[in-house]
Amino acid sequence: MKLNIKDKFNVALPADPSLENTRRQVKNSCFSYVTPKKTANPELLHVSPEMLQNLGLTEADSKSETFLKVFTGNQVLPNTKPYAMCYGGHQFGNWAGQLGDGRAINLFEVEHNSQPWILQLKGAGETPYSRTADGLAVLRSSIREYLCSEAMYHLGVPTTRALSLALSGNKVLRDVLYNGNSAYEKGAVVARVSPSFLRFGSYQIFAARQDNETLKTLVDFTIKQHFSHLGNIITPETYLEFFKEVSELTLDMIVHWQRVGFVHGVMNTDNMSILGLTIDYGPYGWLEGFDYGWTPNTTDKQHKRYRYGNQPNIGLWNLMQLANALYPLIEDVPALEGVLEAYKTNFDIASLSMMRSKLGLRTEVDGDKFLVQDLEEQLHVTETDMTIFFRNLSDFKKDEPFNGLKAVEDSFYMPKEVSGAIEEKWNDWFQRYATRLEQEPFSDEERKEKMNTVNPKYVLRNYMAQLAIDAADKGNYKLIDELFLLLKQPYSEQSEHQKWFSKRPEWARNKVGCSMLSCSS
Repeated sequence: MKLNIKDKFNVALPADPSLENTRRQVKNSCFSYVTPKKTANPELLHVSPEMLQNLGLTEADSKSETFLKVFTGNQVLPNTKPYAMCYGGHQFGNWAGQLGDGRAINLFEVEHNSQPWILQLKGAGETPYSRTADGLAVLRSSIREYLCSEAMYHLGVPTTRALSLALSGNKVLRDVLYNGNSAYEKGAVVARVSPSFLRFGSYQIFAARQDNETLKTLVDFTIKQHFSHLGNIITPETYLEFFKEVSELTLDMIVHWQRVGFVHGVMNTDNMSILGLTIDYGPYGWLEGFDYGWTPNTTDKQHKRYRYGNQPNIGLWNLMQLANALYPLIEDVPALEGVLEAYKTNFDIASLSMMRSKLGLRTEVDGDKFLVQDLEEQLHVTETDMTIFFRNLSDFKKDEPFNGLKAVEDSFYMPKEVSGAIEEKWNDWFQRYATRLEQEPFSDEERKEKMNTVNPKYVLRNYMAQLAIDAADKGNYKLIDELFLLLKQPYSEQSEHQKWFSKRPEWARNKVGCSMLSCSS
């Protein structure tokens, strides 16, 4: 197994001088050296062929003993020094102080075809940042992370990636819903891959400690490694441009989340990538019924801070915290506020543009905003499956507006509710939609083709992931591969997999893992 290893993060940045793997406050350092925990009986369950290729590896490499050992934490490659990153963060709006990689260990950095990648193990043991936890991961959460990160990539959503999924061979004690019912589960390790795992909290921790020297060192490193187009000479204006780009990347990521109906579930500042990538797949979920108020996170059940409709606002709030962290380097409040104001304006523009694309509208007309708003109101009136609705909307014929409901009828959970005044409002909306489509210089077929490139047919619905988890708990891992292959082509018809293009089954409505998830999920 040959990898072009080019470590930078743990070479250029200040390291924790202590080599003890004990829980502690780590000061003036960006990371701590730590060795992954060896496992009892590791077993590789799945490997992503695309990520193998991205790293310059082959299928034969993935079947080697070295691959298994390295990506389960049982072997450290020569001339590499694994480490856990130090960072802080706001959790549910409150400053939590030092957090850090509590169950993630970065192995090394690889460069292939001029693209840098950091390889990281999730669930490979405790670190100085594990607090009261064990640093391990269970199979259910690992399956969810592995499948979702690769599924999001193929949906066109900015995301971290996954290389492999493995059983550790150990049992791990977990309380799924934090309700006092702990049980032992299969332990697992996911090899995660990203150009960087830096997050907003990486900068916040140094600003909070008034350690401006380390803050500047880290920001300079980030710009040189990941925003080098901003120039070699770094000034306060460079820092401002850096913040502006992070804001734009964050906006783009969240617009994509809204487009496909993805809810992150725990948008704490330590879970926000500096590169605008979806990171830390914990209690995430996919909208079944279109609902701005839905959150998959049981911890967030009362206040619903991270609900689907609030994700754009939380993106702004988190950027405000990053602005506060970067202020010592910029010292220009109006300029920082200008970037945040631009986020608000640009998000409205980008969101409307995204909804136009979902409706097959390629031109801009003044009334589009109201057409979209009225549609979203209608989608809330009766439980309507988001994915099926928008996918089947592409079958709408603009010269047959009163057949609109027929085109999308499969998306309604309670079809009998779509009657009387509700039916009239739908027919009115379809008539307006048909009139609007007359202003588009495209045929119904051309519109359908375009809509089907932005409205996926297949997403990783919560019940689908749970079925794979239930089967894996019994030693059957075939469904992991089936879903992995299905989700590589989310916009294709794949008629042989039509069973997955269906509404959430009723048994999954209130099932743990389908509708209720915690940060341990």
